[in-house]
Amino acid sequence: MIWIAALAVLALALLAWGVFEAGWLRCRVLDVEIDGLPSELDGLRIAHLSDLHLGVRSRGLGASEKAVAWVASRRPDLVCITGDLASSPKGVPLLVELLGTLDRPYVILGNHDVAATRDPFSQPADLAQLGDAAILLRDAAATIEKAGKRVQLVGVDPKSYSAGTARPWQLTDPTADFRILLCHFPGIERALQPGTFGLVLTGHLHAGQIVVPYPGGRVSLAHPGVRSVSGLHPVRGGVMHISPGTGTTFVPFRFFARPEVTELVLHPAVPGVRHSP
Repeated sequence: MIWIAALAVLALALLAWGVFEAGWLRCRVLDVEIDGLPSELDGLRIAHLSDLHLGVRSRGLGASEKAVAWVASRRPDLVCITGDLASSPKGVPLLVELLGTLDRPYVILGNHDVAATRDPFSQPADLAQLGDAAILLRDAAATIEKAGKRVQLVGVDPKSYSAGTARPWQLTDPTADFRILLCHFPGIERALQPGTFGLVLTGHLHAGQIVVPYPGGRVSLAHPGVRSVSGLHPVRGGVMHISPGTGTTFVPFRFFARPEVTELVLHPAVPGVRHSP
């Protein structure tokens, strides 16, 4: 009976930790070296948010609110949000309010936003209310000017990605000085050709959300077959950042997978020179 009581205490402690970690936001600044980045864009700061999952009961709500406040206080050159904005219609009013503090960020949708999920607690939300609060890219592109250089952003729609019909490279402007791809799913990198995009921003994996560490590694129970669930990774011709996101799905817990908002500071890659993260 003693061991049963001990297991019960351990289970309660783990649940308490999971609830706590779901709201334990990490605010991170990463230096990113990119081949071919114009020198004029050296130091360009891009805030990357993802997987807010507003509208569900979780400490991830507080993490998402704090993340947006941190980005607003940093005043980056560009704000990008890579999908799963709301998991319920109840989250849309708060989403519009938060987006309004970010000076029209560039936004794409995720699978939860279009009700393509097995999560029984997720409900489709009408995101037509976003209006002018954000620039929504659904298999579309936008070009802006930064430091005298033309920066193009291309956004992938989750429906076309799931259907296998997404062709973001067909939307690229070859005259742009730098191109950024926004796609909710990291798997998009397998379809990209070298030199198409210098920076790829994705999310979806929640850094594993439920992760079990072991000597020499760790495994995600939610994505056991995925080797890279967060962070910076080289892709064909560029760099991909997989955001850990700030919300939760299925269960309101995170284990060894803290929510994170990230500011990426871009630098031209120089042989033999590395910027410390």
